[in-house]
Parts: sequence; C-alpha cells; structure tokens
Amino acid sequence: MKKNITSFILGIAVLTSGFSQTRYVDEVFGSVDVTTDVVYGQNFSVLAGTPIPTGMAGTPIPALAFDLYEPTGDTETSRPLIIHLHTGTFAPIVHNGNPTGMRQDFATDAFCKGYAKRGYVVANLEYRLGWNPNLPTEPERAAELMKAVYRAIQDTKAAVRFFIKDFETNGNTYGIDTSRIILSGQGSGGWVALGYATVDKLAEIQLPKFLDGSGVPLIDTAVLGDWNGVGGSATLNMPNSPGYSNDVHMVCSMGGGLGDLSWLEAGDVPMAAVHGPLDAVAIYTTGNVSAGGVNVTTDISGAHDVVKKANMLGNNDAILDHYDPYTVAAKTASNALVAANATDWGGTAITETVNNVFPYITGNPGEGSPWDYWDSTFLVTQVAPAVGLTAAEGQAAHASGLMTNPNMSYGKALAYIDSTLNYFCPRIVNATMLPGNTMDLTDINSSVKVSVFPNPSNGNLVFSSNSGNIESIKFHNAVGQLTKAFNPNATVFNIEDVSLPTGIYLVEIICEGKSSVQKIIIE
Repeated sequence: MKKNITSFILGIAVLTSGFSQTRYVDEVFGSVDVTTDVVYGQNFSVLAGTPIPTGMAGTPIPALAFDLYEPTGDTETSRPLIIHLHTGTFAPIVHNGNPTGMRQDFATDAFCKGYAKRGYVVANLEYRLGWNPNLPTEPERAAELMKAVYRAIQDTKAAVRFFIKDFETNGNTYGIDTSRIILSGQGSGGWVALGYATVDKLAEIQLPKFLDGSGVPLIDTAVLGDWNGVGGSATLNMPNSPGYSNDVHMVCSMGGGLGDLSWLEAGDVPMAAVHGPLDAVAIYTTGNVSAGGVNVTTDISGAHDVVKKANMLGNNDAILDHYDPYTVAAKTASNALVAANATDWGGTAITETVNNVFPYITGNPGEGSPWDYWDSTFLVTQVAPAVGLTAAEGQAAHASGLMTNPNMSYGKALAYIDSTLNYFCPRIVNATMLPGNTMDLTDINSSVKVSVFPNPSNGNLVFSSNSGNIESIKFHNAVGQLTKAFNPNATVFNIEDVSLPTGIYLVEIICEGKSSVQKIIIE
C-alpha cells in the first residue's frame, strides 16, 4: 500500500479555521521565551565502557540540562508542564549515523515552541547518551540498548523531581501545575516516555528476554540503581533530587516502543501516539528492534499494540471518542490500513483500527519520523565537526536520513508537526482535566442547537435549528477538503440527495454567526 498523506494532513487546517481559540488546544500566544541550559542533575554516562561524570570540567559529556520554553507575556502561574524528549537512538548526532539526535534539532525545537504557544511550559530535556550497537551478539546489544534506555528513564525522573522540588521548596520558579505533567517523546524519546510510565517492578526488567545466556539480568539494579535513579554503585549512579515525587499524568509518543507489553497495566497513565506503520526501528505492532543497521532485541511493541492495550485496560477512557478533524483523519488512515490488508515493517498484518493512534502513511519504506527536517550544509560543515567527526561522516548521515525520508522538506516537517500537536493537545486537555476538556460534539455544539436527521444517512438529510436561521452548511471530508456548501438562510433545510461518496464528514454549521460541528456518516 502506498498513500502519501502530507497533503492529507495539510488539508485538515481548513476545518479548524474560523473556530474560537482555546488555550492548551490552539496557539493562543504569538511568541515563546526560551531559557537555555538549565541544569537539573548530574550522573555517569558510559563511553567505550568507561563511566564519565556529566558536566564535569575537562570532560566531553555535557551536564544534564533542559531548555525551558514559556509563552511570552503569560500571566498564568500554574501551568501544565510538558517534558519533551528528543530522538537519536541513544547516541550523539552523526555518531548515530543520522542527521538528527539532539535537543536542538529543528523538529524538537518546533514541537516545544508549538506546545508553548498553546500555553504549556515545556522542558526540552537532555538525557544521557551512549551505547554500542556493534557488539557481536544479540544479548550483548540488547544489554547495551536496555542500559541506555534505562539511564534515560532515570534522568527523566530526575527532571520531574527537579521541578517538584522547586515547586515545594523554591516557590515554583517555573510556574507549573504539578498535578499536570506530561511526557512527550520523539523516536527514542518515545521509548523513554513509555518505559517511564510502565516500569515499576523488578520482575518487569528480569523477564527471560532480558537475561543473558547464563540467566543473569541485563539490568542489575544493585549496580545501576533502580528505575527511579536511586541506589546502585556510587561510581555508576548519582541520585538527583531524591525524596520527591516523579509522578506524571500522560504520555504522548511519536514513533516510540515499549520493551514488553506486560509492563502495561490497568491504572497506568493515558497514552496517545503517532507512528509510521513502516517505521523500520520501532515496529508499529510488535517485533524486533534494529538500530545502527543491526538487530538489537525482540518483541518490542509499537503504538498500535501499546495503545490498543491501554484502551482495553481503561487507561485511556478519558481521551476516547473525539470528533475533531485530526481524530477523523487518524481513523480514516487507520481504516485505510486495515482495508488495504497492509503490513508493518516487520511483516505483521494490521487488522484493527486503534483509537488514540494516528498512523502516518507516507509511502516511504522505513520512515518513522516524517516531522524531521535538517539543513544538510549546516549538518556537514558545522554539526559534524562540533561532535568530532568529519564532513564526510556528516554527509553520510545526511544520505542515511534521506533513505527513509527522501522527500524531506521544511513544509513537510511543519505539516506533520502541526498534525501531531493538534492530535495530542485535545487528549492532553481531557486526560488532565484542563479548562475546555471534552472536545467532543456535545461541547463543541453546546451554544448552537441544530439537529440533523437521519444520521447515518443514505444522502437525504434534514437540518433543523432552534438557534435562529441556518446561514451556511459546509461538508468537509476526512482529508479536510470542502466537498459541498449550502446557504439555506432558514431554520429548516432539506437536502434530498447530498450526492457525496460514502464516508465520515465533518459539517460546519453557522447559525446567527455562531459555528457548530456535526459528524455525519453517509452510507
């Protein structure tokens, strides 16, 4: 199946124009203030098997820090906090063979600015990197990758505790609401966010697939510390802000994976995701993981299977059944995969539509991050030398990126970033009970009362208003295209045959200058 949806998601904006702006859902601020390099902790990175303290004078390992994004001119003093985690397969940019992999990446910065313009406080987080994907055996590679993910989870929990500690002991410097903390992760950052929300038992990291050939756990908490970053060897783990809560309240994953579905249990936080069905690194359903061109470990679950289970367990009850344009687009894409008998990159058939997952069908084999954009000249001439590599290695990383994102462009990246934010933010609002929650038809239409009968319909429709004359009726398909328009100027309007293909339509109705939206199904 090959279907490009860049224009598909660009068109969705048609449906949202003209509606009132809602903080935490829409961009209500025009600009963002950024405070760079706020240090939240220190720990040990591992390079070539050697533990090296972060942020110490004379070492190449940067401090554990974040860049803070806040809406310019905001007067609110209790705002939801989003901790955003960049991509990079747990290795520094270019060293990882890719043109992305740092918190200064274009897409990472754009996601953070997009959240902040909607009214959130955003911490663009640096976490420890370092592992060796070229070890000779799968268990050795699995151990290396697991430890890298584990260290990143520890760091992210340290960052949450940093904010909680500041709130409780320093007067809430950053103006956050500690009851509304959301993790948002791209690629490997999505892995960290999902693992953070689910790993809470020793047995979960000692499953058979996480043991070496002699039955020894790949993760030894006596050495590395526990998943909260507490304990372990004093030469391998430094606890940061111990004694404070590290609770979070939602996870938004972009192309992330979960180490094992058994980690996910009833009562875990809500989860939503965007994911490319042909992602070659994190399989859309469940399968092997490869990084750096070699197989790493088995049975890692992607968005389809993770969110399906979260839905089944009831963890996502608060964020189900939206009918905003981006949700309709997601369901349309998901239905298209099933109808086409599509398979993911690992060859597993996609047989179910899953709510709270937006599958990005780009048609590019192996593509997992269509939101990425990079300047190849800057990568080759500036970034590669800055990380100790040659221009040729920078050029190779650029070429590697184009292998799965051959039509990479600024416009394409912005389209997917916009769709991701507009898909996640209503769910964040509902999951954390922010003002304006319940972005469904009953709330959208609360001020305008228009009934539509019958629905579903075979094409014959009657619109009836008790809110004054119906001024206009506009049908938009799931691609965001305007397909039909009527200007009845009456309180009752009958359409004998709307003459539209079968499918789901979002219909914008204007009465006395006020807008409402109806989801109408044509059979």
